[in-house]
Amino acid sequence: MNSENIKKVTNQAIEQLVEALQAGKSEALTNYLAAVAKFHHYSFQNILLIARQCPQATRVAGFHTWRTLGRFVKKGEKGLMILAPLVRKAESADSCSTEKESQIFGFRAVYVFDVSQTDGAPLPTIGVAQGEPGAYFARLEQLVREQGISLEYSSEIAPAKGMSCGKKIFLLPGMAPAEQFSTLVHELAHEMLHRDARRTQTLQRARETEAEAIAFVVGKAVGLETGSAAADYISLYTGDATLLLESLEYVQKTSTQILSAINSEAPPS
Repeated sequence: MNSENIKKVTNQAIEQLVEALQAGKSEALTNYLAAVAKFHHYSFQNILLIARQCPQATRVAGFHTWRTLGRFVKKGEKGLMILAPLVRKAESADSCSTEKESQIFGFRAVYVFDVSQTDGAPLPTIGVAQGEPGAYFARLEQLVREQGISLEYSSEIAPAKGMSCGKKIFLLPGMAPAEQFSTLVHELAHEMLHRDARRTQTLQRARETEAEAIAFVVGKAVGLETGSAAADYISLYTGDATLLLESLEYVQKTSTQILSAINSEAPPS
């Protein structure tokens, strides 16, 4: 693929992503958000309790919440104990107010279960890249090394699929090849764009929009099918078409740089 073709493919992919973002939330994202809304946000103390009892926990909910999601707790599974506040109404300290305030007067033990302890209908998810990157992944790994970035695989980053922290990228092991490729492009984009002054000059929603847009462009260029995955991911971080267009120069430049490197006709070393 020569430079002119790379430019053409990049622009077409960006146009497609802009259209997808302008179209609004996909059905997959809508279902995913509805499911996520049913999961409780636990306190730091309860997170520590859950981690101590089940270090591999990812999605945790009570028995009845799992039922509403079409799943049931497997027979013989032991619940994870957390502390739930006991709340009662009390007279307001404000003498001018007739309303009663909610006050915590104690805690009680309740039990929740991780998704691994349940069975039933699969949880809604947002899309992921599909296809076979082939030799492009080895070339992408080579580009990462040439950038002076180390690449490691770690299950400890779950449920995240990838993580970058300044000259070091972690990937979750066991992903399908297309998902692995797309995730590595995303994290490489963070390393290339967001480890200098721009990190303090941009919000997270802008950084995630840029990184995922680049992953989408590069993935499309090497023949991967992403469906609504990129638009869904950007929407999760409240990104939109306007924000993407504002970052267009960075997305185009970085996508072209990555594609030019991995489209070498020479076999990967």
